[in-house]
Amino acid sequence: MADLQQTKSKKLEGKVAIVTGGASGIGEATAHNFINHGARAVVIADIQDEKGQNVAASIGPDRCTYIHCNVTDENQVKSLVESTVSIYGRLDIVFSNAGIINKRPQTVLELDLLEFDKVITVNTRGAAACVKHAARVMKEGGVKGSIICMASALASRGFETSTDYTMSKSAVIGLVRSASLQLAGDGIRVNSVSPGVVGTPAASASLGVDEDHLDEVVEKFSRMKGVLRMKHVSDAVSFLASHDSEFVTGIDLVVDGGFTTPQDVI
Repeated sequence: MADLQQTKSKKLEGKVAIVTGGASGIGEATAHNFINHGARAVVIADIQDEKGQNVAASIGPDRCTYIHCNVTDENQVKSLVESTVSIYGRLDIVFSNAGIINKRPQTVLELDLLEFDKVITVNTRGAAACVKHAARVMKEGGVKGSIICMASALASRGFETSTDYTMSKSAVIGLVRSASLQLAGDGIRVNSVSPGVVGTPAASASLGVDEDHLDEVVEKFSRMKGVLRMKHVSDAVSFLASHDSEFVTGIDLVVDGGFTTPQDVI
């Protein structure tokens, strides 16, 4: 068991990573997971300055830096990537995780296109900017890096509401498929992770249930027993970031307990 733990802790040894949307939720959990797997440094990028600074402080100034970054501004994304290389000398991993979901139902017949634009700008355009600038510095530095984008199980399934969110995440998967083909020759891998409904405070708010009953509701979105947690998603991201997946690119790794697995209809 000790040998297993030692191997696990070195999965990302010496790597430098960026996590956008890293001030809370899955991004925060993944930043800690990267460090636990031996990453040399993680840069937390977010617009929630106080929360981001607290996450960086909890990891330690020797291994973590917080940088304010709004992914809808390409210049800020470019600066984020360049600052990371300036501070740590390289960039090995980017987890493009920043995203939003509309609080309105956003069904097709009631689609607010102004709100739609906001979701697309953060979730899709922001991811494209992250992939673009991360890949550029990796290629220039000769780094065989790993870029992971946050998608969603809803992208392959659809949903009764949240049309804009579902569309934005479908586009992210398209981005990953195209970028992975274009960057494979440079040894840069591009993949996505698609979680189902995760038991988080954000899920409690979006589902309209109190946290005391959240697990009961979330469990219905899985065919496996139990509740999908942030750790399950961050472990999947860490796998795609590591050498354990060194010949894996262009995939969408669905982490949803089998919820979106097709069934035969009788």
